[in-house]
Amino acid sequence: MVHINPNTLENIEERVVTINRVTKVVKGGRRLRFSALVVVGDKNGHVGFGTGKAQEVPEAIRKAIEDAKKNLIEVPLTGTTIPHEAIGEFCGGRVLIKPAPAGSGVAAGGPVRAVMELAGVADVTSKSLGSNTPINMVRATVEGLKQLKVAEEVAALRGKSVEEILG
Repeated sequence: MVHINPNTLENIEERVVTINRVTKVVKGGRRLRFSALVVVGDKNGHVGFGTGKAQEVPEAIRKAIEDAKKNLIEVPLTGTTIPHEAIGEFCGGRVLIKPAPAGSGVAAGGPVRAVMELAGVADVTSKSLGSNTPINMVRATVEGLKQLKVAEEVAALRGKSVEEILG
């Protein structure tokens, strides 16, 4: 996987997917903290996600944004959609993503929608097949996006021309 420097990308947007209140029981009572899940992307084929935990919500979000910028991936796009369908899996989360005709929009729920929109995918259909926990859905979606390859890449791997691959 190629590391993408977030400083080279322009206008990176961030979207808070979920904020969780987590507690730890200690001798003196409960310790309250907040956990944040954030997705960042430039709407031009780059997307990443991160988590952060702190005693205040804004600090947790800031940490999550920093973490997300360290975990950017590149998403291959064909026009406004993805090149082919893929199933991303992470723990109990399974997400099916399929290309859609131009103009159909992002047909995806919650966490998957955030990832797709910030990646720059304008037309896609998705279905959550497993767990609906936001972190697992985001991780499964990113795993699915990592599997995507464009026809030129596949042709180069097989030592054939693009016309032979597309048939």
